[in-house]
Parts: sequence; C-alpha cells; structure tokens
Amino acid sequence: MTEELRGLGLTVEEDGVDAAVASDAGNLYAQLPGSRPQSILLCAHLDTVPPLAPIDPVIVDGGWENAADGILGADNKAAIAVLLELARRFAGNGEPPPVGIELLFTVSEENGLRGATAFDASRLHSEFGYVFDHASPIGGVVVAAPTYDKITAVLHGRAAHAGIRPEQGRSAIAAAARAIAAMRLGRLDDDTTANVGTIAGGTATNVVPERCRLEAEVRGLDEGRVEQVITEMVDHLHDAANATECDLDVTVERMFRGYRSKPNAPQIVAATRALQACGYEPHHLVTGGGSDANAFQAAGFPCANLADGTERNHEPGERVSTDALEGMLEVAIALLDAAAEVVSP
Repeated sequence: MTEELRGLGLTVEEDGVDAAVASDAGNLYAQLPGSRPQSILLCAHLDTVPPLAPIDPVIVDGGWENAADGILGADNKAAIAVLLELARRFAGNGEPPPVGIELLFTVSEENGLRGATAFDASRLHSEFGYVFDHASPIGGVVVAAPTYDKITAVLHGRAAHAGIRPEQGRSAIAAAARAIAAMRLGRLDDDTTANVGTIAGGTATNVVPERCRLEAEVRGLDEGRVEQVITEMVDHLHDAANATECDLDVTVERMFRGYRSKPNAPQIVAATRALQACGYEPHHLVTGGGSDANAFQAAGFPCANLADGTERNHEPGERVSTDALEGMLEVAIALLDAAAEVVSP
C-alpha cells in the first residue's frame, strides 16, 4: 500500500502502532489537497479474517470470487481498491478534488478495531469521514452500531487418570459446558446478541482435563443491556466453577462502544446526497457488526459506515461484483461534491 500511494506522488505516514495492536504494520495516512481547504476522511482496513485457503481471485458471472474454497478478502480489499483508484484519478490529472481527502488505511480491524482505536484521531483535519465496510447492497448507511464486550474465561480443575482415578479429577471442560448450557445465547432481543465463539481444553482422552479456556461476546445497541447480559454470563461461569470445584479466571474487555447518528448529522446528509446523485436509494441501517466508524465515533470524530456491495463476507463464497466496485467508486467521488456542500466554510 505504501508503495502504491507513493507511486502516485503521495506522502505516506505510518503511525507505528503495530506492536500495541498485535500487527506487523501500523496505520497508513496520506492526504490529497482539494480546491477548498475543507476535507473529508475516507478509510478502509488492511487486514482480513484469517484465510483458511489460498486466495486466487477470478471473475465469475461479473464478479470477483476466490477460486479456492475460502474467503476472497473483499472485506475490506474492495474498499482499498476503490480508494486507490480514487487517489489515482485525482493525483494523476492535475485537477484537485472539490474538497481535500484524508486517506487512512487501518490495521487490526478484524480483532476489535484495534488499529483505528490506537490511531490519534486528533490529527485529522476533516469534519467527518466514511468507512466502506458493510457487506450489503450499495445504498445502505449505518446509523446505529453496537457496543461489543468480550469475555475470556479460563477454568482450572484437577487432572487425574480418566480410567483409574476419575473421582479424584475435576473436569474443567465439564465446568465450561455447565456454564455454557446455562447461558442465553443467540439473538436475545431485537438489539442484543450473545455468543460463545471458542472453547479449548484438555490434553488426552484418558486425562480428566484440568484446564479449559473459552471466549464469548455480547453485542447490543443498548450499552446497559450489554453489561446486564455480560454480568449474567459471568455469574453462570462462577456458578459452574463452584459446582464442579474448579477455579475460574475471567476478564471482560470492552472491544468497542456503540453509537447512533442523527439523520441530520453532516456525514449522514452528505452520504444521502451522494447516493441519490448516483441513482441509489439511500436507506438507514441498524447493524450488529462493528467497524472502524465505532472507534472514530468513540474518539469524538463523526464517521459513517457505508454499504460496499460485497457479499457473504467472512465466508467461503465471498464475492464482490464489478458493478459494485464501479458503484462504490462513483459514490466515493460523489461524496466529495456532497461534502463540499455540507462542510463548514
């Protein structure tokens, strides 16, 4: 990315947050001056969920897919491609965009928005910005996204030979299973979800497992409701540990905070105008997924997440049509004109 951007004549800054966010690179920042002093932020993230198969992009029925049985990585490389093309168009023709463009490419989005959270948002000059990171047809504008809390629990039992002295053992896996069975999981209401996503423990079938680790999450639009469900899940872990005579280490981490944007917020108004100018029907989305917009909103920087036209993100069969890529580019260009009308003079 640095090579591509510098090849367009842009100055690229890497902020050095890599060690803090468990990445092998920092966030990348670049600017394109506009015909006006005002600017907007356009952002995409560089990482993907872990690929479980080689990535071999091919065109099938007018869209990019992975020839192998795995993710394509369109989340969020489709947005990266669009922002690179946008930069190429304005950096190469000598005519500046109607407003300045701050380009930001973040790291470690998929593991809790860590890159965007670590980025110093105070260095941004723009009044608002956009990420293109909602896998749904172009036209959607996210106006509400959830708070996300993560539970990490380790249960400690006692090892024993499972065939000779099982009575002397204390099964950490049985304790975890007991806790999970008591939890309410899935969609709890219209705005709240809970999930146990990973569980690992034990060493062999003939050993009563002395250790079991699990990770769980709760997401919701109501922060208080998220905290209530988290407390309930942690209580079930404690109850199960006590019932099975196991010890418990448990931590709860706020991965990101939710937000709601008003329909008349500048970033929503500009997005609506840009979509309409491109022939799309804007519609507001309430989502259960987070994006870098959550991190920027939490830092006090207004930001909207726009639908990018990708399909089946995080899954084998992920794809993005060439029409969606062209449409996203058209919308990104229209955002510059819309922002010129909305941002403060």
